[in-house]
Amino acid sequence: MSPLAAQPLRHVRNRLSSYSRGYRLFGAFLVGRVPNHAFRLWWYRNVLGMRIGAHTSFHWRATFYQPDGVRIGAHTIIGNDCFLDGRRTLVIGDNVNIGGHVQIFTLEHNPDAHDFAVQGGPVVIGDRAYVATRATILPGVTIGEGAVVAAGAVVTKDVAPYAIVGGVPAKFLRERSRDLDYVLDFHLPLQ
Repeated sequence: MSPLAAQPLRHVRNRLSSYSRGYRLFGAFLVGRVPNHAFRLWWYRNVLGMRIGAHTSFHWRATFYQPDGVRIGAHTIIGNDCFLDGRRTLVIGDNVNIGGHVQIFTLEHNPDAHDFAVQGGPVVIGDRAYVATRATILPGVTIGEGAVVAAGAVVTKDVAPYAIVGGVPAKFLRERSRDLDYVLDFHLPLQ
């Protein structure tokens, strides 16, 4: 097949793939509004292909890009109205608390690229980290074990273990205690 003949087929294949992805994401959007925690977890694991550890809690209305690229550890809490981007892999550890309205991106556009190309990298959030409400995590960032991201912060660079950061862009505020042994276990059946 000539390269010119292959272009329309590639276009059709890309369009069908885009439609399929769109329907899956729309299904996830609807499921995020179902007032049954167990059903949402079942859907996220078995239909969307997310790897989610035991005793992890998803509150209402989470939205996703490429959910099969999202891995979440055990005893983790994902707050209401969060956005999780798995296009370049998102890994969230054990006993992590992600507050409501948090946005985590693994891809962004390069405003200086002649073609406005995307760039990015995986995001990793270590065990017992806490990302407070309305924080934004940008692509390629690692948030260390036990670190805290303050409410409304925009994280553009790696956060050291047990560091507390805040602001836009996020800056080091102070060190967090390293004496942490809690296990998160939050679950409301109709949440």
